[in-house]
Amino acid sequence: MSEPASISSGIAERYATAIFEIAKESKSLPKLESNIADLAAALDSSEELREVIASPVLSRAEQGKVMAALAKKMKLEPAMGNGLAVMAGKRRLFVLPQLLTRLSDMIAEDKGEVTAQVTSAKALTKTQADKLAKTLKARVGKDVKINATVDETLIGGLVVKVGSKMIDTSIRSRLNSLQNAMKEVG
Repeated sequence: MSEPASISSGIAERYATAIFEIAKESKSLPKLESNIADLAAALDSSEELREVIASPVLSRAEQGKVMAALAKKMKLEPAMGNGLAVMAGKRRLFVLPQLLTRLSDMIAEDKGEVTAQVTSAKALTKTQADKLAKTLKARVGKDVKINATVDETLIGGLVVKVGSKMIDTSIRSRLNSLQNAMKEVG
């Protein structure tokens, strides 16, 4: 991992731990979980919000006002709203995406779940997703939450990532390995 990335993940880890512990103590983890999903959706859909959290031009006070308004409008849990305010005051909003990911992981771990990142050539049906979750649960030993994405360049098959393990059954990877084998022979 590069140094700036490890610094960012360290910062995100500390804030996530603090927010998680406060939310757990106040028994508001379910609300925090919905806040995380809402904030992630807002970050994905709003270029302005991404610019605010990454802007070196905006002052701490300006970033703090934006985060306070966002917390009020989205009805964020006090732990999350206060965490965002502290992050704005310390100029640490740039780690918000990593913070949300880490918080999601911590909540899933607390619930005894793991998240599987599944990439497929076509969108999975409900039946396929349920069958995959059941199969992964048997393999991992925990409840599995599927985060599915579509990548048509896979041609067919799946790429499944659970924690540090990756299973790639895509046709694209099989063709690539066949191509490499052919190069070694010739």
